Parts: sequence; C-alpha cells; structure tokens
Amino acid sequence: MQKLIEGIHQFQSEGFLPLQGLFQQLAKGQHPETLFITCSDSRIDPSLLTQTQPGELFILRNAGNIIPPHGAGIGGEAATIEFAVAMLGVKDIIVCGHSHCGAMQGLLQPEQVATLPAVSSWLSHAETTRRIIRDNYGHLQGPSLLTATIEENVLVQLENLRTLPAVASRMVRGDLNLHGWVYKIETGEVFAYDVHQSQFVKLAEYQSRTESNAWRRTSHMI
Repeated sequence: MQKLIEGIHQFQSEGFLPLQGLFQQLAKGQHPETLFITCSDSRIDPSLLTQTQPGELFILRNAGNIIPPHGAGIGGEAATIEFAVAMLGVKDIIVCGHSHCGAMQGLLQPEQVATLPAVSSWLSHAETTRRIIRDNYGHLQGPSLLTATIEENVLVQLENLRTLPAVASRMVRGDLNLHGWVYKIETGEVFAYDVHQSQFVKLAEYQSRTESNAWRRTSHMI
C-alpha cells in the first residue's frame, strides 16, 4: 500500500504537470473512440499496451473478458457497453483475451474454482466457450488447449456483444467495428482475429476492416 501512496505523491509532483492541459480538457468531458474489454488480470495494462493517454480508451475489465449476452440479467458489463456505444459513441470495440488466463483455466478445470461460488457462477456465462472446446478440440491438451480456449472465448464474447441492443443498432448502421485480440504476455505480441482468414494473425498482418456488419463466426481449428 505504501508503494501506491508514494506513487500518488510522485504523480502529483511530477507526472501530472506535463499533462495538466490534457486533464483540464478531460475535466470538461470524455470522447474516447475505443471501448477496450479485457481481463482483470494484473499483468495486462491496456493503456501501456496501446500506448494511449487518459481519455483515449473506455475500459471494461472482468475475469475472463466475458460479456453476458442480452437477457442474462442487468449487470455492469451491459451498462458499461451501452454507455460507451449509445452515449459516448465509440467507433471500435476490442475484446482482448490474454495468454495464461486463469479464468479460462478455471473454465477447463472447474474443480479449481469449486470453492469459489461467485467465480463458478460468473464462468457460466462462458459455457458456450467450454462446449465448443469440449466438442471440437479433444485432440488438444495442456498449453495448446488453453490457447484454443482463450481464442474461442474472444470469438464467443464478440458474438455476445452483438446480442446487446445498443451494439446491434450501431452494427446495422455500419458505424461500429468489432475486433478480437489476444495478448501474449511473455512476448508482448498481439494477435487479431481476421474474419477473412478465419484465424488469429499477428497484429502487423491484420488490417482493420470497417465493414463490421460483415463479422461472421467461423471455427478456426488448431
């Protein structure tokens, strides 16, 4: 805790002044162009990863970067997404999974979270991911199985996003783009799902497409 307090003091005495003009503008309102949905894992820093400043990303974090589909109950995820899409008018939504995800490991091995009822209940929103892995990836195990689960979960959550009314409306208008990313912690690499190649590719090879309503779900067996 002391380290955090010292960090606040350092920010106020050193970090804030160079950005004072920016923060004065941000005090008048926010206009982020991107909603970044990722895991709560402490090893992920969306602003560091994307090299963005305060005000550029609207960030939603939870265990497993999960988005309950419409009708699953009113929660913070749906409210945050609705506000970002309908009020702030973000142009892009990124769902970013990551390597070594504990939530996805818990999805594969529910006995690991059996004593965590809230976690177990939360992971039920990723049941589609678990079923896809069980039925289609029986040939994988270990790290390869976890990687496939992480990637499939990103795609499932993108589908869940489209069930939310505010997102569906913007998708029909064609002015909202959805992106699926996976961040590899140990290398710093980011892989993006290319709908035309039906697989995750290095971000450098990925060209963002504005025709977000052409998003389609395609299996990408490993």
